[in-house]
Amino acid sequence: MATLPIFVSLSSEGLFTCPVNASPVDYAKIYPDPESEKAIMGSVVYCIHHKEGCQWSDELRKLKAHLNTCKHDAVLCAAHCGAMIPRVLMQDHLRYTCPRRRANCEHCHTEFSGSALEEHQGNCGHEPIYCENKCGAKVQRRHTQQHLQQHCSKRLVPCRHCGQKYTQDTVCAHGEGCARAPVPCPQRCAAPVPRDLLDAHLRDHCTAAALPCSFRDAGCRFKGSRQAVERHTEESCAQHLCLVSAVAARQARQLDALRAAVARLSLNCTGALVWRIADWTAKMAEAKCKDGVELVSPAFYTSQYGYKLQASLFLNGNGAGESTHMSVYIKILPGEYDALLRWPFAHTVSFTLFDQSSSPDRACNIVESFVPDPTWKNFQRPSKEPDALGFGFPRFVSHEMLKKRNFVKDDIMFLRVKVDPSKIVAV
Repeated sequence: MATLPIFVSLSSEGLFTCPVNASPVDYAKIYPDPESEKAIMGSVVYCIHHKEGCQWSDELRKLKAHLNTCKHDAVLCAAHCGAMIPRVLMQDHLRYTCPRRRANCEHCHTEFSGSALEEHQGNCGHEPIYCENKCGAKVQRRHTQQHLQQHCSKRLVPCRHCGQKYTQDTVCAHGEGCARAPVPCPQRCAAPVPRDLLDAHLRDHCTAAALPCSFRDAGCRFKGSRQAVERHTEESCAQHLCLVSAVAARQARQLDALRAAVARLSLNCTGALVWRIADWTAKMAEAKCKDGVELVSPAFYTSQYGYKLQASLFLNGNGAGESTHMSVYIKILPGEYDALLRWPFAHTVSFTLFDQSSSPDRACNIVESFVPDPTWKNFQRPSKEPDALGFGFPRFVSHEMLKKRNFVKDDIMFLRVKVDPSKIVAV
């Protein structure tokens, strides 16, 4: 009858342990019977290093002899470092991890003990390492400073022209466009000139440049060397004066044309004018002190190509309204398009004096209008000199009425002059 293997654990101290709770077992107390002990020692067991991969199994009495040769059993380091190492790992331990091993540095080939080699690694001067400037080169640790100072393509070097620092692999490209790099003078004078001073050199210092006369904007076409230009300027004062005078006259004509164009653009062409009369008190006082004080409005057109008109105002009255009323008139001025218009002027004209009441619903404006009489000379095509008075209302509004309502507020009066656009005849 075959004997079944009994799984009994044997500790590293040679003691048996209980397979249930791993407590030490006194074999003599448990099996006092010699016959029983003999049976146990003949039972089949596995090596205590079964889980580490040892495949040995045999009678229990042979286990101790097996452990003396088991490659998974730990023994003292052969180099006497004090470590317990499994026999299967002993060669690796002695070669790579034992502090008492002897080994050569792979870079400088110097022999060290294990612990000294670990300290030496990472500090060996012969070990190749990458440049800390990330230029891509690998140099021995002992040569890194020399590389950084003399050979590294990413080291900073000054431009020999401007002194600014650039990496060694870009300083040449910078030098090709450096503002301080010398360039030959385009006029082929002897002196090399920094690129950023070339314009000033050509303008002020180049001895070979053909310079224009300083009066070239006035029309002088002389060119020559700097000395020749200076001599020409001294000898041609009268000629230059004539050129400057001609330029001044031409510019004056251009300014007049521009002023006329601006004036045309600013003209009112709506057929209605709201005239703002400021400083009313001072102007009324002046009108009472002096005879014939007339205020005239800005000119305006009935349309873009229509009649040109202007309002006039006598604050202290005129004619039948003198000293008692404010008089208002409309004048027809000579316009640019009179030759294309129908004459006599026959459009309804109205005057409105605004009541500046704080409540618009209670405002009471004064409005007067008229239809021109075609037989009156005031409405015929004007000559170069317009009618001195115009046509309107000598007794437009009395001084008493001006005091009763808010026709004057904050010392300002507003008067609207409007031409009926339905009767405008224009191109």
